[in-house]
Amino acid sequence: MQIIMDAIRSRLSQSSFASLHRSVSEDEEDGGAPKVEVRFVTSENEEEVGAGPSSDITALLLRYRHGYRRAGVLLSACGVVIFTIAFLLAYAVFSGKNCSQVEGEGDKQLGGGAKAPAEGGAGLYLGELRGMMRRLLQDEDIHNMVSRVSRASHPPGSAEGTSLASEILRRFRELRMDHTWAESLYATLQFPDRSQRSSLWLVDSSGIVSEQIPLNPSDYCPYSATGSTTGGVVYANYGRPEDFNWLKSAGVSAKGCVVVMRVGGGVSFAEKVWSAERNGAGGVLIYPDPADLPQDPRRLGLNTHTAVSEHVHLGSGDPFTPGFPSFNHTQFPPIQSSGLPLIPALPISATVAAKLLSQLSGPSCPPSWRGRLPYVRCVIGPEFSSGRKVKMSVHNVMTPILLNNIFSSLEGRMEPDQYIIVGAQRDALGPGAVKSGVGTAILLELARTFSVMVKNGFSPRRSLLFVSWDAGDFGNVGATEWLEGYLSMLHLKAVAYFSLDQAIMGDDVLTAYSSPLLVDLLDAAIRQVEHPKHAGQTVYSQAEREGGSWRIMKPLYLNSGAYSFTAFAGVPAMELRFSEERTYPFVNTPLDSASRLQEVLGGRLGVTGRSLGELVGEMVLRLAHDHILPLRITSYAQTVLQFSAQLNKHSAELQSRGLSPQWVFSARGDYSRAAETLQRAIDYSDVHDLTTARLYNTRIMKVEYYFLSQYVSAVEAPFRHVIHGRGNHTLSALTEHLGLLTSDPGRFDERLFRRQLALFTWTLQGAANALNGDVGSFFQDQDWLFVADQMQICG
Repeated sequence: MQIIMDAIRSRLSQSSFASLHRSVSEDEEDGGAPKVEVRFVTSENEEEVGAGPSSDITALLLRYRHGYRRAGVLLSACGVVIFTIAFLLAYAVFSGKNCSQVEGEGDKQLGGGAKAPAEGGAGLYLGELRGMMRRLLQDEDIHNMVSRVSRASHPPGSAEGTSLASEILRRFRELRMDHTWAESLYATLQFPDRSQRSSLWLVDSSGIVSEQIPLNPSDYCPYSATGSTTGGVVYANYGRPEDFNWLKSAGVSAKGCVVVMRVGGGVSFAEKVWSAERNGAGGVLIYPDPADLPQDPRRLGLNTHTAVSEHVHLGSGDPFTPGFPSFNHTQFPPIQSSGLPLIPALPISATVAAKLLSQLSGPSCPPSWRGRLPYVRCVIGPEFSSGRKVKMSVHNVMTPILLNNIFSSLEGRMEPDQYIIVGAQRDALGPGAVKSGVGTAILLELARTFSVMVKNGFSPRRSLLFVSWDAGDFGNVGATEWLEGYLSMLHLKAVAYFSLDQAIMGDDVLTAYSSPLLVDLLDAAIRQVEHPKHAGQTVYSQAEREGGSWRIMKPLYLNSGAYSFTAFAGVPAMELRFSEERTYPFVNTPLDSASRLQEVLGGRLGVTGRSLGELVGEMVLRLAHDHILPLRITSYAQTVLQFSAQLNKHSAELQSRGLSPQWVFSARGDYSRAAETLQRAIDYSDVHDLTTARLYNTRIMKVEYYFLSQYVSAVEAPFRHVIHGRGNHTLSALTEHLGLLTSDPGRFDERLFRRQLALFTWTLQGAANALNGDVGSFFQDQDWLFVADQMQICG
């Protein structure tokens, strides 16, 4: 027996007859259970060895064919060996499955991709990557960088701004990222004229100046129209469309007047000036009211002599190259953006506003319009005491400035041509602790964290791109010019964009201004990250205590750093922000310093920045890790469903005008079915297969892009997204027009509405077709014929 066992061991260990190989298959790398593969490898001398009786176990048994006992023992030994191999195989398979299941409560909520080990990441699972990221993120680095960025004003083109750009480039290079580079371009920016200051006067009925009101020469609204205007004063609350509608209903006209408006109200300076211009105003003055922005310096508020500055271009990017990139202005004649205002605008302090509004006479304003300016009785105007008027004069100059966008990337292993982008504004007209310091600090900390993770075994499936943008204070000029340069390919390259601008204005309430496609990513992230202010509570659990996590999601807004990515380029984007119930008052002022921000946060600037970075890092990690992009492709169906309900209420009147809402309903149904069908196909497919995953991800990445209207010009209407954009092609414009059927039927333009309805239906149907992926199915559906008729009617 010993002789037989020795012979078997000798044959199994020395002969080249068979080799046992344990290999980790691609399935294991992609998230499946590890497999032990028994593979027989034929030696080069197999024929020669097989010719002799000692070449295999059968020959060995034949040698002992007369010894039945020994043969039985040999067979038993073979059985033991086979059993041992089978046992080891089963153990390896089931232990791998168990390892993949022990990921914690958070991973169970994320679906299949969340449980998979990282691609090529030395066996690292998503839970392990999360733990690594949390250990690497540093509070102190964030606080120190905010202080560095905000030590002085650093507008584009300034010495301080150039120095900061060089430092960011150096820091990226020190991280040993895969690629680091800078892209430079010239853009036209507007600055105060040093030779002639903007001014504000009170003039008598004959136009003679009776008093000059002092202004801070550094306070201005970039891209304001220049020149002078004189007129009465009208108070218009926040300057929203509904505010001007109320003025009309009260019989007060803003035509030719200087309109005074408050900061805030959910509208940007650009939107305020645009509304005033539409209503015939001659000029605009914008002030911070104590009711909106705290103005007690003893309690971390503005002083009453501080104004808030903001650009007034109703758009983004260089306003003299709308829709195309700004490279060399000498090669292309400038084309002025339709979003540039035609009337002058100035920011003023609460003290100046009180001086003007206290002298007004006329009808009383509504109770909701009353601010907290001292000694001011809330009246509308336009009459001024003693028959006086206000004269304002704006002197700004357009200047070509060299901008520098700084890029650094980590290359993906499986799909390196797909990018998850994280960016932040670097410049600021003031110190900019919130405006640019916080975003820059978190950007660098995330870049450092992910670069170390890669060195420690993380191998992202897709590429990560970290960007420091220039000229953000002028309407996200640097970012928009980059988008314009790569517009034709971004929907195939950019997976998502995360803006870090103004990310920390408090440490209590989280808000996410986002594309609906990213809602599932956010929901998973807030369940993983601890709240910076409430220890032991996740951001999700704290939000549920305060009324529901659904309150976190808000629509993208015009001045958001994420807005152009979605509304202009069709890339899903998000901007996260921690704030408090009491508004942080120092943004866009010379008082936006690191020390004031740290005081507002009670010394928790680093902790809050780390929590915000962890939230963004969670979402970036998922997008870089999962086989299938975790975007909610059905989200827009719900948005259109809400509009469909409004259409249904007016269906009888629409049909009396020869318009039927059923075609919008049909397109919405097609989109919903296509999205649900694609999701089911993903659920039942082998998503570990690279070709399959690539096919599905390409279709998913196009969803946002196909909501860009193909029927309007990017030059005339750059924000072409029918849900998030601006213009007559958007769902909001269509909804507003529909409301005229009941509020003001005489203003309802049937031909315009027909065109709006047809173009929106085409865009929605195109998104459905893109998701469906089947060209023939659309043309087999006769619904499209009606839409074609609509297009002919529209001309």
